[in-house]
Amino acid sequence: MGSVQDENKDEFKQSLTRGKLKPSSSSSFRLRSPSLNSIRLRRIFDVFDRNHDCLISVEELSQALNLLGLDADLSEIESMVKLHIKPENTGLRFEDFETLHRSLNDVFFGSKCEDKLGLNPDPAQDESDLKEAFDVFDENGDGFISAKELQVVLEKLGLPEGSEIDRVEMMISSVEQDHDGRVDFFEFKDMMRTVIVPS
Repeated sequence: MGSVQDENKDEFKQSLTRGKLKPSSSSSFRLRSPSLNSIRLRRIFDVFDRNHDCLISVEELSQALNLLGLDADLSEIESMVKLHIKPENTGLRFEDFETLHRSLNDVFFGSKCEDKLGLNPDPAQDESDLKEAFDVFDENGDGFISAKELQVVLEKLGLPEGSEIDRVEMMISSVEQDHDGRVDFFEFKDMMRTVIVPS
Protein backbone atom coordinates (compact mmCIF):
# COMPACT_ATOMS: atom_id res chain seq x y z
CA MET A 1 0.00 0.00 0.00
CA GLY A 2 1.59 3.27 -1.16
CA SER A 3 1.46 6.43 0.87
CA VAL A 4 0.12 9.76 -0.34
CA GLN A 5 3.72 10.99 -0.47
CA ASP A 6 4.66 8.09 -2.80
CA GLU A 7 1.70 8.93 -5.04
CA ASN A 8 2.73 12.61 -5.08
CA LYS A 9 6.30 11.63 -5.89
CA ASP A 10 5.08 9.48 -8.80
CA GLU A 11 2.84 12.29 -10.04
CA PHE A 12 5.76 14.74 -9.88
CA LYS A 13 8.04 12.32 -11.77
CA GLN A 14 5.35 11.96 -14.46
CA SER A 15 5.05 15.72 -14.85
CA LEU A 16 8.81 15.86 -15.35
CA THR A 17 8.73 13.18 -18.04
CA ARG A 18 5.89 14.99 -19.78
CA GLY A 19 8.20 17.99 -19.92
CA LYS A 20 6.06 20.30 -17.84
CA LEU A 21 8.85 21.24 -15.44
CA LYS A 22 12.09 21.95 -17.22
CA PRO A 23 15.39 21.76 -15.35
CA SER A 24 17.74 24.62 -16.07
CA SER A 25 19.77 24.31 -19.21
CA SER A 26 22.73 25.57 -17.21
CA SER A 27 24.40 23.61 -14.48
CA SER A 28 24.54 26.70 -12.30
CA PHE A 29 21.88 25.45 -9.92
CA ARG A 30 20.76 21.91 -9.42
CA LEU A 31 18.35 20.44 -6.95
CA ARG A 32 20.69 17.66 -5.89
CA SER A 33 23.08 19.23 -3.34
CA PRO A 34 22.57 16.49 -0.74
CA SER A 35 25.23 18.10 1.42
CA LEU A 36 23.04 21.13 2.12
CA ASN A 37 22.63 21.17 5.85
CA SER A 38 19.99 22.95 7.84
CA ILE A 39 22.02 26.16 8.11
CA ARG A 40 22.53 26.37 4.37
CA LEU A 41 18.89 25.56 3.69
CA ARG A 42 17.81 28.24 6.18
CA ARG A 43 19.92 30.82 4.33
CA ILE A 44 18.30 29.84 1.05
CA PHE A 45 14.86 30.09 2.67
CA ASP A 46 15.64 33.59 3.96
CA VAL A 47 16.77 34.73 0.50
CA PHE A 48 13.62 33.31 -1.14
CA ASP A 49 11.38 34.93 1.51
CA ARG A 50 11.49 38.36 -0.13
CA ASN A 51 8.94 40.06 2.15
CA HIS A 52 10.40 38.50 5.34
CA ASP A 53 7.08 37.14 6.62
CA CYS A 54 8.66 33.73 7.43
CA LEU A 55 6.66 32.14 4.60
CA ILE A 56 7.68 31.50 1.00
CA SER A 57 4.73 32.07 -1.29
CA VAL A 58 4.42 30.33 -4.64
CA GLU A 59 5.19 33.65 -6.30
CA GLU A 60 8.35 34.17 -4.23
CA LEU A 61 9.54 30.65 -5.04
CA SER A 62 8.83 31.16 -8.73
CA GLN A 63 10.73 34.47 -8.78
CA ALA A 64 13.72 32.95 -6.99
CA LEU A 65 13.89 29.94 -9.33
CA ASN A 66 13.63 32.20 -12.37
CA LEU A 67 16.46 34.40 -11.04
CA LEU A 68 18.57 31.27 -10.62
CA GLY A 69 18.03 30.35 -14.27
CA LEU A 70 15.42 27.62 -13.83
CA ASP A 71 12.46 27.55 -16.19
CA ALA A 72 9.78 27.72 -13.54
CA ASP A 73 6.14 27.71 -14.61
CA LEU A 74 3.97 29.24 -11.87
CA SER A 75 1.16 26.68 -12.19
CA GLU A 76 3.63 23.77 -12.02
CA ILE A 77 5.30 25.21 -8.94
CA GLU A 78 1.91 25.77 -7.35
CA SER A 79 0.82 22.17 -7.92
CA MET A 80 4.15 20.90 -6.59
CA VAL A 81 4.30 23.00 -3.41
CA LYS A 82 0.62 23.04 -2.44
CA LEU A 83 1.13 19.54 -1.04
CA HIS A 84 3.64 20.97 1.42
CA ILE A 85 1.75 24.10 2.50
CA LYS A 86 -0.34 23.65 5.63
CA PRO A 87 -4.03 24.62 5.15
CA GLU A 88 -3.80 27.49 7.64
CA ASN A 89 -0.77 29.05 5.88
CA THR A 90 -0.41 31.08 2.70
CA GLY A 91 3.08 29.77 1.93
CA LEU A 92 5.84 27.38 2.94
CA ARG A 93 7.15 27.68 6.49
CA PHE A 94 10.82 26.71 6.92
CA GLU A 95 9.83 23.20 8.06
CA ASP A 96 7.65 22.82 4.94
CA PHE A 97 10.53 24.06 2.78
CA GLU A 98 12.83 21.41 4.32
CA THR A 99 10.24 18.72 3.54
CA LEU A 100 9.91 19.97 -0.04
CA HIS A 101 13.70 19.92 -0.41
CA ARG A 102 13.85 16.31 0.83
CA SER A 103 11.03 15.27 -1.52
CA LEU A 104 12.77 16.82 -4.51
CA ASN A 105 15.98 15.00 -3.57
CA ASP A 106 13.96 11.77 -3.34
CA VAL A 107 12.30 12.36 -6.71
CA PHE A 108 15.51 13.13 -8.54
CA PHE A 109 18.03 10.96 -6.71
CA GLY A 110 16.23 8.38 -4.56
CA SER A 111 16.28 8.23 -0.78
CA LYS A 112 18.21 5.08 -0.01
CA CYS A 113 20.96 6.55 2.11
CA GLU A 114 21.40 9.24 4.73
CA ASP A 115 24.10 10.89 2.62
CA LYS A 116 21.37 12.07 0.26
CA LEU A 117 19.90 14.14 3.09
CA GLY A 118 23.22 15.65 4.07
CA LEU A 119 23.36 13.73 7.34
CA ASN A 120 26.75 12.23 6.46
CA PRO A 121 28.37 14.89 4.30
CA ASP A 122 30.78 13.58 1.71
CA PRO A 123 33.90 15.76 1.34
CA ALA A 124 34.10 14.99 -2.39
CA GLN A 125 30.47 16.06 -2.78
CA ASP A 126 31.14 19.23 -0.79
CA GLU A 127 34.07 20.02 -3.11
CA SER A 128 31.84 19.43 -6.14
CA ASP A 129 29.09 21.64 -4.70
CA LEU A 130 31.59 24.40 -3.96
CA LYS A 131 32.96 24.21 -7.51
CA GLU A 132 29.43 24.40 -8.88
CA ALA A 133 28.68 27.45 -6.71
CA PHE A 134 31.97 29.06 -7.77
CA ASP A 135 31.03 28.56 -11.42
CA VAL A 136 27.74 30.40 -10.83
CA PHE A 137 29.67 33.47 -9.73
CA ASP A 138 32.44 33.12 -12.34
CA GLU A 139 30.21 34.20 -15.23
CA ASN A 140 32.98 34.60 -17.81
CA GLY A 141 34.65 31.30 -16.91
CA ASP A 142 38.13 32.74 -16.38
CA GLY A 143 38.65 30.96 -13.05
CA PHE A 144 38.21 34.09 -10.94
CA ILE A 145 35.30 35.96 -9.36
CA SER A 146 35.58 39.69 -9.95
CA ALA A 147 33.72 42.31 -7.95
CA LYS A 148 31.42 42.93 -10.94
CA GLU A 149 30.59 39.20 -11.27
CA LEU A 150 29.84 38.96 -7.56
CA GLN A 151 27.68 42.07 -7.76
CA VAL A 152 25.62 40.62 -10.63
CA VAL A 153 24.82 37.42 -8.70
CA LEU A 154 24.03 39.29 -5.47
CA GLU A 155 21.69 41.61 -7.39
CA LYS A 156 19.96 38.64 -9.06
CA LEU A 157 19.34 37.18 -5.63
CA GLY A 158 18.00 40.50 -4.40
CA LEU A 159 20.63 40.82 -1.67
CA PRO A 160 21.36 44.36 -0.47
CA GLU A 161 25.12 43.73 -0.62
CA GLY A 162 24.86 43.83 -4.41
CA SER A 163 23.53 47.38 -4.56
CA GLU A 164 26.87 49.16 -4.20
CA ILE A 165 30.11 48.17 -5.96
CA ASP A 166 32.14 49.56 -3.02
CA ARG A 167 30.52 47.04 -0.67
CA VAL A 168 31.16 44.23 -3.13
CA GLU A 169 34.81 45.25 -3.54
CA MET A 170 35.15 45.25 0.24
CA MET A 171 33.71 41.72 0.35
CA ILE A 172 36.23 40.61 -2.30
CA SER A 173 39.20 42.22 -0.52
CA SER A 174 38.22 40.59 2.78
CA VAL A 175 38.71 37.09 1.33
CA GLU A 176 41.23 37.36 -1.47
CA GLN A 177 44.75 36.64 -0.29
CA ASP A 178 46.96 37.72 -3.19
CA HIS A 179 45.54 41.27 -3.44
CA ASP A 180 44.65 41.07 -7.13
CA GLY A 181 41.06 42.26 -6.67
CA ARG A 182 39.46 38.94 -7.51
CA VAL A 183 38.80 35.59 -5.84
CA ASP A 184 40.10 32.27 -7.17
CA PHE A 185 38.56 28.89 -6.35
CA PHE A 186 40.86 28.21 -3.37
CA GLU A 187 40.06 31.58 -1.81
CA PHE A 188 36.36 30.94 -2.47
CA LYS A 189 36.58 27.56 -0.70
CA ASP A 190 38.25 29.15 2.32
CA MET A 191 35.61 31.85 2.42
CA MET A 192 32.72 29.35 2.20
CA ARG A 193 34.19 27.09 4.86
CA THR A 194 34.48 29.97 7.31
CA VAL A 195 31.01 31.34 6.49
CA ILE A 196 29.12 28.02 6.47
CA VAL A 197 29.32 26.15 9.73
CA PRO A 198 28.62 22.40 9.45
CA SER A 199 25.60 21.20 11.39
